[in-house]
Amino acid sequence: MEPKRIIDISMELSNDTPEWPGDMPFSYELSVTTKQSGSVNVGKLQSSTHIGTHVDAPFHYDDQGIQIHELPLDVYLSKAQVVDVSGLSKIHSSDLEPIEKGITALLLKTVSWKDRSRFPEKWPVFDESIAEWMADHGVRLLGVDVPSVDPETSKELPMHHAMNRHQRFILEGIVLDDVAEGVYQLAALPLKIKGGEGSPVRAILYT
Repeated sequence: MEPKRIIDISMELSNDTPEWPGDMPFSYELSVTTKQSGSVNVGKLQSSTHIGTHVDAPFHYDDQGIQIHELPLDVYLSKAQVVDVSGLSKIHSSDLEPIEKGITALLLKTVSWKDRSRFPEKWPVFDESIAEWMADHGVRLLGVDVPSVDPETSKELPMHHAMNRHQRFILEGIVLDDVAEGVYQLAALPLKIKGGEGSPVRAILYT
């Protein structure tokens, strides 16, 4: 049996990782060193739950929505298709065909976040029709290579709410720049944060 080929599609988390404007930045430091403890290094981190590559729970934008610890984990272990939609300023459901049978996660490659050390000024708009299309095709998870499925300045969050109405789920901030279109296995499990509205993930594709 051939070994799995693993493609890491996660952003690196460091003190240089850009946060959503006004949100808590990521920071990591050693709070205890081996010299201090005599045996181990122990780290301390602070972060927004929506930094880098992360998932949104419906509770993020709906007070009645399910929380991170309640998410169905099989959604984040799935057969995924990468679709190149680069060059489009608005992405509609009509841009998503054809899709292979049995796909349960759709990963959209916009290549619009060029410099991952800076928060992007803008990214493509995702049309609400995508959520209904996903429900019709049995696709449960949408992954995007930008900070959000809605524009930075949006307060209404139409795409988030459309996804929730159709019981679809959201993965944001993935890195697809060097990933070819095609079908992969996806693993992107959130942390089990009780009452949480979001969680960073280590997202990988493997074949």
